[in-house]
Amino acid sequence: MFGMGLSEIFFIIVIAILFLGPDKLPDAMVQIAKFFRSIKRTVNDAKTTLEEELKVSELKEEAFRYKKQLDEATAKLESISSPDLTTLDELTETVEEVKRAEDRLESEAEEIKEKTEPKREVVTFAKKSREKKNEQIEDPDEKQKERNV
Repeated sequence: MFGMGLSEIFFIIVIAILFLGPDKLPDAMVQIAKFFRSIKRTVNDAKTTLEEELKVSELKEEAFRYKKQLDEATAKLESISSPDLTTLDELTETVEEVKRAEDRLESEAEEIKEKTEPKREVVTFAKKSREKKNEQIEDPDEKQKERNV
């Protein structure tokens, strides 16, 4: 523990008993424990905050990538209005590419949304009436009688 051996820890305990005395020693130990507990809580809070910030930065990077893809798609759409495209086939091919890119972006956006928002499912069970239970109990007996005949 902290690079100290058993003899060194025992020496510190003896000195603490001599200086604090048996009356103040339990209170001092409680205060030390509270101090270490508060340090541990502070470190855990800092770690949690850092992890959340890393997640936010990753989401920002993904958003910038999607924005770049959208800008590229917009540029393709603007090039459609230019006189470079002379045939209808080239125009329809470009429109199809834009639609595919839009579908891909929408699916990726849904995936990100699903990652960030937890799903909540509600499970309900149908209640069986007593009549159905009685019918189910009677059915095996009737089947057995039919087999015997």
